[in-house]
Amino acid sequence: MIVIGVLLFGACIFLHELGHFLSAKACKIRVLEFSIGMGPKLLQFHRGETAYSIRALPIGGFCAFEGESGEEPAPPGQDEAAGADAPAPPQYDERSFCRQPAWKRLLVLVMGGVMNIVFGLVLMAVLLAPQEAFASTTISKFTEHSPMQAAGLLPGDRFVSIDGYNIHTDMDISVALSLADPDHVDLVVDRGGQTLSFPDLRLLSQTVDGRKMVQMDFYVYPIERTPGALLQKTFANTYSVERMVILTLKGLLTGQFGLNDVAGPVGMAQAITQSASAGLQSGFGDAVSNIVNAIMIITVNLGIANLLPIPALDGGKILFLLIELIRRKPLRYKTQTVVETGFMAALIGFMVIVTISDVLRLATGTGLGG
Repeated sequence: MIVIGVLLFGACIFLHELGHFLSAKACKIRVLEFSIGMGPKLLQFHRGETAYSIRALPIGGFCAFEGESGEEPAPPGQDEAAGADAPAPPQYDERSFCRQPAWKRLLVLVMGGVMNIVFGLVLMAVLLAPQEAFASTTISKFTEHSPMQAAGLLPGDRFVSIDGYNIHTDMDISVALSLADPDHVDLVVDRGGQTLSFPDLRLLSQTVDGRKMVQMDFYVYPIERTPGALLQKTFANTYSVERMVILTLKGLLTGQFGLNDVAGPVGMAQAITQSASAGLQSGFGDAVSNIVNAIMIITVNLGIANLLPIPALDGGKILFLLIELIRRKPLRYKTQTVVETGFMAALIGFMVIVTISDVLRLATGTGLGG
């Protein structure tokens, strides 16, 4: 099952790089290599001008374009000091990445993340299509002895926010309540067009993996399944997953989440495996559904993370491109190289730490975070 998990994670990477590849080919940009995986080559073959590779480490992939760095060697005899900031005479042909107009380079850079997000939309539709009805964000009834009902909430109330987290879908409700402190929850609901606040509620709780979490004490109205509702729900739920990814990334930066809350390729493969195993306990269909759900979250995660303005990622290259548009000239090649190399080294170091933590968690049940 771990092998299946790694292959499925590799499929997400493949689609990401395919987005770069297809957009580059459509823009007539020369692609030197299309690689799945990093590190030493396990397999390589050539088709036309492009080398296709599978590499040993399943932690990423890349598309290498001619002239991607933008560095153009100075002609013999040119004074480097005098021409350090001046662009060198073009020495790449018209199909090189660095010779393309800004809109083409931007398109190629964003299409990797876009492909992941589009794949997430497709998987979300696959998950929703078999459902007889969809969940709304409006309360239909409460469980017996419900703290929410005792606090004054009524059937027909629609959730607006939970602890400041805006609610648009039932997935938002689940995310917000999973992070809330059961003893101090702030709710805002819409009741017939009127916004009502219920601050500092103490809700039912349950302990999951040693952590105290809110236990839902209400049900929501169903939404009739129609083609229009399926389309709307697909986009809304995928947007909710994107918000969840961004919330998680913010939590990592602020210290809300620790190392044990982060998963690399090994951890993601383990998550897929665990989802499949849990589903098999109730049936093959549930196992498939759990796997699709895990892949959907992972592919959206990859798409969003790669578009962040971090050097060494697609978003960092987009940032450099935007700076170039503002300055009307590119940053010095050495400046870009130093920044990207530093961030790449930090990213690789972080991935190594996360992978070690994943392996320890797989072997002992506890990662580096304790």
